[in-house]
Amino acid sequence: MSNRFKPKYNIKKGDQVVVITGADKDRTKPRLVKEVLVEEGKILVEGVNIKTRHTKPSAQNTKGGILKSEAPINISNVMLWDAKAKAPSKVKRERDNGKTVRVFKKSGEKI
Repeated sequence: MSNRFKPKYNIKKGDQVVVITGADKDRTKPRLVKEVLVEEGKILVEGVNIKTRHTKPSAQNTKGGILKSEAPINISNVMLWDAKAKAPSKVKRERDNGKTVRVFKKSGEKI
């Protein structure tokens, strides 16, 4: 990303999203956003893009073994989940009493 402008995304931590592309694609199962990496344009979603790492026993980890962790995916590979419409939906921004609010395009409900 450029240093001049900070990108704005409609997805925030704690939102329900649906993965629309990739190996974990499922447009009917909403998942929770754990973290948004704004500078990289990536997002950490619960239960998506699981990576395994084999570790040797060490002083900190006496057992060793296989560790599973979530890796970030591109933010363009997810859509916000509209609970009212029970479908993924695009989002627009509107001004409401001087504050910017996110609004689903399908149902018109405010987030």
